[in-house]
Amino acid sequence: MSFTDSPGELAPSSSAARASSAPRLLVVGCGGIGGIIAAHLFEQSHDVTAFTTNPLIADAINAAGLRVRGEASPGTVRGRAVRELGPDTRPFDYVLLATQPPQVEEAARSVVAHLAPTGAMVCLQNGLCEERIARIAGPERTFGAIVAWGASMVEPGVYDRTSSGGFVLGRLDGARDGRLDDLARILEAIGPTTVTDNLAGARWSKLAINCAISSLGTIGGDRLGALLRHRFVRRLALEIMTETVQVSRASSVRLEKVAGTLDLDWIALTDAERAAVGSPGLFAKHALLLAVGARYRRMRSSMLAAIERGRPPAVDFLNGEVVERGAALDIPTPINAAVREEVLAIAARKRKPSLPLLRALFDRTRELVGAPSSNRPPPATGAGEPSAAPANAQAVASDEPSTTGANAPAAVTDEPPVAATDAPGDREGA
Repeated sequence: MSFTDSPGELAPSSSAARASSAPRLLVVGCGGIGGIIAAHLFEQSHDVTAFTTNPLIADAINAAGLRVRGEASPGTVRGRAVRELGPDTRPFDYVLLATQPPQVEEAARSVVAHLAPTGAMVCLQNGLCEERIARIAGPERTFGAIVAWGASMVEPGVYDRTSSGGFVLGRLDGARDGRLDDLARILEAIGPTTVTDNLAGARWSKLAINCAISSLGTIGGDRLGALLRHRFVRRLALEIMTETVQVSRASSVRLEKVAGTLDLDWIALTDAERAAVGSPGLFAKHALLLAVGARYRRMRSSMLAAIERGRPPAVDFLNGEVVERGAALDIPTPINAAVREEVLAIAARKRKPSLPLLRALFDRTRELVGAPSSNRPPPATGAGEPSAAPANAQAVASDEPSTTGANAPAAVTDEPPVAATDAPGDREGA
């Protein structure tokens, strides 16, 4: 990875600069998530450096600051983005990794020499990236941060926070760590932040949802609300999440409720439900997904956005992770495997995202699992099906953190956006 100097000077955004003894923070990646985190940290006058390999983003930030709109927006915040860390750079206490999963290991290697011996790298990605980063920085210097809010980058340096929410922090070993509490206090300015002793359980719950939302959004080529109006899409989502839950259970993971309320152990299909066309249990689970689709109707898959910009999709860190771990445990995951293959075919330009493509995938997967398949065409809405859901539908986790590059289409803004990444783009960019 090569870097060049970028122009601009750091302009403190508010009050006096913090004391030199304050924690030094490095945000790696200035896309939707990283850019908004950096903006809030600059606004709070933390000792923060924003690091990006994208010259368009660096130049925009250095010329006009980080311009943030939407939920809890800090507005325009002056700050400096750098594209190179020199040998004389003082070590950082916390390195916040805000790239897409395919770039996270390279990003970590490029900055690990600048991490303080007692510091920590913080994984903001979806998936199970902490294990990868622990091999680079060491397990004692690796934290996970589950992002429970959404963002997009409308253009370089211009950000839209699309939903409220905060973070869940933890260590892979579940140990209490004063550094986690220290970091939580810093991130509270961005959103409510909690510390968990079960990071693996929270990560796997989020993974189950991401495997469904991001991948089906890539194949269907539409936003979440439009897709989840179709019963067969909801059934595919349930099957994907069920396989993921089965692998997590075989891995001795105790799942956490997403945002404290959405219970993946409950939403996973039973054997009887998987063999049925309809049942009271299926009715309730479809109702839940209908409500999720209504609340998060504007969410757009960041994997699709990455493909549109010629970047590799993160499917191997989502569905591919489930398939690989399932194979090691002798747990069949045919739905996730089929979804992964379809996403890779789209990335290779062998397929074009569409609802009919998603329907064809559904029909093929019925044969894979030996389940009945409805012969009726895909319904335009959820008519004749549940239109409400349990209250816990209001707390679904986000899709991939994402940004847009300079040539990507702008995010839709005709109504209040909803959870997590709902705009086109990639993370690095970031």
